[in-house]
Amino acid sequence: MIKITINKTVLELTEGNITEQETDAIVSAANSSLLGGGGVDGAIHRAGGPAILEACKKLGGCPTGEARITTGGNLKAKYVIHTVGPVYHDGKRNEPELLAKAYKNSLALTSQYKLRSVAFPSVSTGAYGYPLNEAAMIALKTVIAYLETHTDIQVVRFVLFNFKACQIYENTLKALIQ
Repeated sequence: MIKITINKTVLELTEGNITEQETDAIVSAANSSLLGGGGVDGAIHRAGGPAILEACKKLGGCPTGEARITTGGNLKAKYVIHTVGPVYHDGKRNEPELLAKAYKNSLALTSQYKLRSVAFPSVSTGAYGYPLNEAAMIALKTVIAYLETHTDIQVVRFVLFNFKACQIYENTLKALIQ
C-alpha cells in the first residue's frame, strides 16, 4: 500500500477487493441503468445484497460522468456511490472529460454527505476498455486537484484489482507528485 498526504487527506493505493473496504463509501463503476452488471458493479451488487438494487431502481439511472448514492446494504461501507464512466472508443469522443467528471462528481457526493473516507476502483478500465495508463493519469490528477481545494475528506483509497493495475497507478502517482 502506498500513502501520501494531499492537503489534509491521505491518498492511498492498494491491491484488493473493493467490496471488503471499511470506508464510509465505496464507488461502483456502474452502467447507466444502475441495475447491476459485470465487473466491479456486479461484485458490489452481489456482496451488498438486494437493498442496493432496490435503492438503484428508485434513481431512474445515471448519465455518463454523473454519480448517485445509495445504501451500502450488507457491505462494510455504509454507502455506495454509483458512477458511470465512459466507454472508450478512441479518446476523441469526450472520454477524458467524462472520466474526470465521474471522479469529481463521486468526490462531490462524498463531501455533500459529509463522509470521511471513500474507496474507488479504476473506473472504465474493465469492460469499458479505457487504457489503464490513461485512466490512471486522469483519475489521479482529478482526485489530487479536488483534494487540493477540499479538506473535508480524510481518506481517498484506490482499490486496484491486480498487481499490474497497482503498479501503473503507483508509477503515475510518483510522476505526478515529483
